[in-house]
Amino acid sequence: MVTEITTLDYIVFLTFLAGIVIFGCSFYFRERKRQSTGGFTVANGSLPSWVVGMSIFATFVSSISFLGYPGEAYANNWNPFVFSISIPVAAWLAAKLFVPLYRSMNSVSAYQYLEVRFGYWARAYVSVCYLLTQLARMGSILFLLALPLNFMLGWSIPTIIIITGVAVLLFASMGGIKAVVWTDAIQGIILILGALFCAVLLTVKIPGGLSELISVGNEYHKFSMGSLGGSLTEKTFWVLLVYGLFTNLQNYGIDQNYIQRYLTAKDEHSAKNSTLFGGLLYVPVSLIFVYIGTALFVYYKTAGTLPADVAGDQVFPYFIVHGLPTGLTGLMIASVLAAGMSTVSTSLNSASTIILTDFYRHFRKDAGEKEGMAVLYISSVVLGVLGVIVALLMMGVDGVLDTWWKLASIFSGGMLGLFLLGFIVRKAKNPAAVTGVIIGLLVIAWMSLSPYVFNGSWEQYRCTLNGNLTIVFGTTAIFLTGFLVTLLGGKCRCRKKE
Repeated sequence: MVTEITTLDYIVFLTFLAGIVIFGCSFYFRERKRQSTGGFTVANGSLPSWVVGMSIFATFVSSISFLGYPGEAYANNWNPFVFSISIPVAAWLAAKLFVPLYRSMNSVSAYQYLEVRFGYWARAYVSVCYLLTQLARMGSILFLLALPLNFMLGWSIPTIIIITGVAVLLFASMGGIKAVVWTDAIQGIILILGALFCAVLLTVKIPGGLSELISVGNEYHKFSMGSLGGSLTEKTFWVLLVYGLFTNLQNYGIDQNYIQRYLTAKDEHSAKNSTLFGGLLYVPVSLIFVYIGTALFVYYKTAGTLPADVAGDQVFPYFIVHGLPTGLTGLMIASVLAAGMSTVSTSLNSASTIILTDFYRHFRKDAGEKEGMAVLYISSVVLGVLGVIVALLMMGVDGVLDTWWKLASIFSGGMLGLFLLGFIVRKAKNPAAVTGVIIGLLVIAWMSLSPYVFNGSWEQYRCTLNGNLTIVFGTTAIFLTGFLVTLLGGKCRCRKKE
C-alpha cells in the first residue's frame, strides 16, 4: 500500500516513541541507588490517585480496543459496547471488596490469598496460568499492533514487532512499576485526545453533521447493541453482558495487573478512587470508539471514497492515513502505538513480579533485596524476548484474535472460579478446590477445543455455544462443583457425629 505519511508525521510518531522510552528509562537513573523490590513492583505505595487511575484505564485499553471497536461498529453495530456496560459493576465490587482485601495482605502477589485458603498448589497453579496468559497476551498484542502500523507506515511486520517489543522492554524492565504507571498515564491521555479529535472531525466531515449521522446510522441499524433473544450460540446482548461481567470480575478481582495498581496508591481511599476512576473512564471512551466506527460508516456512505479492498478493522487506519491533516496523522499513529505499549508494559512488569514472589521467593525465602532485583531484571528481559518470539510465531496463525481468546479461556478460565470458591464458600477445603478445578478445566477444554477435535461421526459432541461463554461456564463449573463437594462433605461429617 502507498501511504500518504509525510515527514512531519514521521517526526511526530518517532518523537513520541523516543520520548516514551527516554521518560520511562529515566526512572531507573532516578531510583537506581535506592531501588528495591517494593519500589520496582508497587512503587512503595507512593503514586498519586489520578495517575494510578489512568494506568488502570490504559491497561484496559489495548490496540484491540482502539481499532477493534471502530472496526466492529463499522462492519456491524454497537454490540461491543455491551462489554463496557458491565465494567461499573466490576469496578464497584473491586473498590468495595477487592481493594481492602489485597491491601490488608502483606504480599505483592494477588495469589497469596489462594495459598492461605488452599495451599501452595493453588497459588502455583493460578500463577502458572497467569504467566501463560500474559505471554499469549503480549504476543497477540504486539502482533495485532503491528498489523495497522504495517498498513499505515508500510514497515514490515517483524520490524514493527521487534522495535515495539524492544522499546517496551527497555523502559518497563529498567524503570519498574513507576515507569509503567506514569507512561501508561501519558499514553492514556494521548489516546483519549486522539480518539476525541477523530470523532469530532468525522462528524464535521459528514454532510449534514450529527443529524445525518444519526439518520443514516438508524437506517442501517448501526446503533443496535445486539439481539435481545435468548440464544447462547450467537453474540447477543445478553451473552456479551454476562461475558463482560465474568471477564471484568476476573480482571478486577484476581488479575495481577490490577492488583499491583491497588497497591501502588498511597492509601486505601486513594486506591478505591483510582479503581473507580480507571474503570468508569473506559465506558465513555469505548463509546467514542464505537461512535467513530458508525461515523466512518456514514462518512464513506455519504462523502468519502473507500478502496474495495479496505474493510472492517482496516477502515479506521485508512482514515487515519488519508483523512487526517498532516502532523495529526503521526499523533494518531502514536495513539495506536500507545494503546498497545501500555498493555504490554503492564504484562511485563506484573509477570516478572509473579516470578519473584510466587516462585523464586517460595524456594529461596532468605533471598535479599539485591538478589530479588536481579530476578526482576532478568525475568523482565526473558519475558520480553519470549513475548516478541510469540508475536513473531503469531504471523503463521490464521485468526490471531480468535486464537488469543481461546488461549486466554484455556489458561485463565479456571482462575476466577477457584478464587470465588475460596472467597465466598468459607468452609471449602482442598478436596473441594481440586475437584472443582478438574471439572472446570474439563468444561473449558470441551468448549474451547471440541469444535476442532470432534468431526465426522463425532460431530454431535461438539460444543455449539458462543465462545465468549467459555469463561462463564468454566468459572461456574468450578464454583458449583467446589460448593457441592463442600456441602456434601459437611453433611457426611454431621452424620458420622450422630
